Amino acid sequence: MFICRNQSCGAEWALSDVVIKNEGQGLLFRCPMCGARNYVERHDSPEGEVSYEQIADIDPKTKR
Repeated sequence: MFICRNQSCGAEWALSDVVIKNEGQGLLFRCPMCGARNYVERHDSPEGEVSYEQIADIDPKTKR
């Protein structure tokens, strides 16, 4: 589950609800409701499965 870090939004989204892409500042998804950038980190398991974890320690207004 991902949570929009825009303080006035805070919407919750499943992976199937968002599009993860690199817009030049690292992997992120834009909140489908408000458009805010939310950064994620990709994890590859030894079995070849890909998962994403939302990065919570980046200020949403700070560029990576």
